[in-house]
Amino acid sequence: MGGSTNVVIRGFKSITGDNQALFVIDGVPVDNSTPNTTAQRTGRGGYDYGNAAADINPDDIESITVLKGPAATALYGSRAANGVVMITTKKGKKGLGITVNTGVTFGSIINSTFPTYQKKYGQGYGPYYEDPSGFFLYRDVDGDGNLDLVAPTSEDASYGAPFDPNLLVYDWEAFDPTSPNFGKPKPWVAAKNGPSYFLQKPVQTNNNILISGGSDKGWYKLGYTRTDETGLLPNSELKKNYANFSAAYNITNRLTATASVNLTTVKGLGRYGTGYDEQNMMTNFRQWWAVNVDLKEQEDAFFRSGEKNITWNWADPSDLVPIYWDNPYFVRYRNYENDNRVRTLSYAQLDYKATDWLNLQGRVSLDAYDEQQEERKDVGTVGVSSYSRFNRRYRETNYDFLARANKAFGALSAKGLFGINIRRTTIESIYAATNNGLVIPGLFALSNSRNPLEAPSEGFSDIQVNGVYAGATLGYNNLLFLDLTARRDESSTLPKGKNVYYYPSASLSFVFSELLDFDWLTGAKLRANYAEVGNTAPFNSVGDYFLVNSPFGSAALATAPSVKNNPDLKPERTRSYEVGLEAIFADGRIGFDVTYYKQNTLDQIIPTQVSRTTGYSAVYINAGNVQNQGWEVQLFGEPVRTDNFTWKISANWTRNRNKVLELAPGIDNILLASMQGGVSINAALGQPYGTIRGTNFVYLNGQKVVDPATGYYRRTTTSNEIIGNLNPNWIAGVTNTFTYKNVSLSALIDMRQGGDVFSLDLYYGMATGLYPETAGLNDKGNPVRDPVSQGGGVLFPGVKPDGSPNDVYASAVTFGTFGYRRNPAAGFVYDASYIKLRELALSYRFPEKITSRLGIVKGASLSIVGRNLAILHKNLPYADPEDGMSAGNIQGYQVGSYPTVRNIGFNLKVQF
Repeated sequence: MGGSTNVVIRGFKSITGDNQALFVIDGVPVDNSTPNTTAQRTGRGGYDYGNAAADINPDDIESITVLKGPAATALYGSRAANGVVMITTKKGKKGLGITVNTGVTFGSIINSTFPTYQKKYGQGYGPYYEDPSGFFLYRDVDGDGNLDLVAPTSEDASYGAPFDPNLLVYDWEAFDPTSPNFGKPKPWVAAKNGPSYFLQKPVQTNNNILISGGSDKGWYKLGYTRTDETGLLPNSELKKNYANFSAAYNITNRLTATASVNLTTVKGLGRYGTGYDEQNMMTNFRQWWAVNVDLKEQEDAFFRSGEKNITWNWADPSDLVPIYWDNPYFVRYRNYENDNRVRTLSYAQLDYKATDWLNLQGRVSLDAYDEQQEERKDVGTVGVSSYSRFNRRYRETNYDFLARANKAFGALSAKGLFGINIRRTTIESIYAATNNGLVIPGLFALSNSRNPLEAPSEGFSDIQVNGVYAGATLGYNNLLFLDLTARRDESSTLPKGKNVYYYPSASLSFVFSELLDFDWLTGAKLRANYAEVGNTAPFNSVGDYFLVNSPFGSAALATAPSVKNNPDLKPERTRSYEVGLEAIFADGRIGFDVTYYKQNTLDQIIPTQVSRTTGYSAVYINAGNVQNQGWEVQLFGEPVRTDNFTWKISANWTRNRNKVLELAPGIDNILLASMQGGVSINAALGQPYGTIRGTNFVYLNGQKVVDPATGYYRRTTTSNEIIGNLNPNWIAGVTNTFTYKNVSLSALIDMRQGGDVFSLDLYYGMATGLYPETAGLNDKGNPVRDPVSQGGGVLFPGVKPDGSPNDVYASAVTFGTFGYRRNPAAGFVYDASYIKLRELALSYRFPEKITSRLGIVKGASLSIVGRNLAILHKNLPYADPEDGMSAGNIQGYQVGSYPTVRNIGFNLKVQF
């Protein structure tokens, strides 16, 4: 719900910088930052607050165009090095028009992306406890002088006693005085209501009205959209309001004024916890869970107790406090977050037609928002109760001047442009939190801090880039076209005297179909281009500064940051080559577009490690060369075209090969993130960007080596082995659209082949016995959890150190056999391939003869749209291989993964 989305075009280019595409609305760049914490991005907990580009109103979008290479994005400066998503909004038309759009969408989880639990064994880690079997605590609960069986409530695993309905056991509920089962034993069986009971069915409503009009003198547009969404988890919702007004007026025949104001408000409540954290219930449900715990009973306990933390995970029946996990409903209703953001996107523009071949444009635009995030943990939770507040203020102003010329000289055509852009971006933030807990339960305020507050953390950045650019397009007889551009940027974040950088581009296209006279050839073009684009340094990476800390008594304290700045930094640079061929045949009945590209990003600004005796852990330097090269193929056609029926098909296929060619001298690996589970995401020399490192199996002639003394696999002694790569081999999509009179049906299938993902959920969950693979029968037909001496155990395929086939059964009596205790990290790296039915849409446009009878109604349509309808193929068990923690460079890792939601929506659109 409201999570962030990665928009990376043609691979990861910058080792530690931003790789996200730039969003441009009606020519104005807009911020798409993701203000998630470093802990959240690296899977250590926190909330995903989404992308800033989510503030764009989907009902206001007329069209979307993706510009992929630097040659196509030179006009937008260095931020466009990663590509541009160009959005054109709707405009007013002559006459008065009113459009009302209303819809509702219902969600349900795709079952294959949620755990399937074994239902044979209950709470515990093995025969480690007090009763004769070793699986239970042994206490006199009812006071009759006899010892009773008690579930080991402190344990968060399902490697306990086999279920037996004839066995009566005191579980967590027997020690809850508010429960009707207080002091009573229950049959030892799997829960009737497992974790799926905890999940809700999401619902989203969307209502929009758009009023537009115009005349010969101009146009206007006024719109409002309200979106309400309830999430997958209890106590979760997201509310958005979009209001927009745009207008243009022809002051004279030559001068036109245009203005636009967009206001967005976003209010979130109960966004989902992420990462390896007690606020992420999926970490609980996928890794550390007891399958005998009934979620309906946990729900009842929470509400009947007045929202107390009546958990299934007591430290002990004699010590009723949560030890590892809270009641899941306590987490959602007492340990929740809330957030809000108010944003305006606005611009004012003047266009002056100086001559019939020269147009001048001046524009000033503002992207401004203020956001607040509040996070809380109530008294009684696992760990320390807390309340925190984060406020962030973002302002970006762009001043633009653009002159465009367009003139023909017989067979020659010439277009030219000259532009100036001044961009100023200011970001301020402040974070404050309580110190060592809350005093009064349920009072979430900084003033409720148990200890005196520490000084808040404050952040500030102020960046200005002044750009001057020019371009020319020369054409000959609609046959040959030459495009040239050049840009000069001056950045405030680079050293003075070295803060100016230039970057050019050149494109040549040859429309050779103009030379061919074939009826079957509608058009064909060969194109090639070269481009360079520079990129500035991060804020505060040149001059040294100090961090002011909380004082020690009356003494002021300040420390240097961990990364040493460098006054000699120079801009990053991306060089790109591209060639392409496109052709259309039979009046558009079939066509293709093939592109080959190669990009190298050089002189990257990266922190490289230095000796800590310097007082720093790293220093910023210019180094590194990351190469992306690949193919993009688009095929499209219209196999059937009649008066009443058409069938259109479009297919896209992309293959990108990414490689780290250079790093700093003496450095062969840059650690991007160290993750839970002993794995890391890296930029390794000579390897694709985003390699996964961790412990591996020991191999002999391609076979896994088994320890003959235990039957378990042998593991490497180092966690520095390369065990995966997050980049796919290729991605593809196929869209079919069928239209019969007023009915249209379209289907989109997405595919990804290759790439890897490490699953911390299975790394732990297989060890704790949650999944059916841990509770099955071995090749002898006996339960694997039985002792080896009784025919149990598991025979792992592989060889002994001498090369002979393994014949030693490994014990699976206690936890860990199938998970992290006995297997390397490589055992939980999975192929991230998939095939998905991404979208299926059916729409019906009411005939004019029907709408005309309704008087003021000009048109109406009804549509049913299903998104993420089915995963037709995947290799990752119990999760969606596309799921990640956050947008950004840290990918290929899953922890506490949420199930994918299948959405089916109904929409009615009426035009007046």
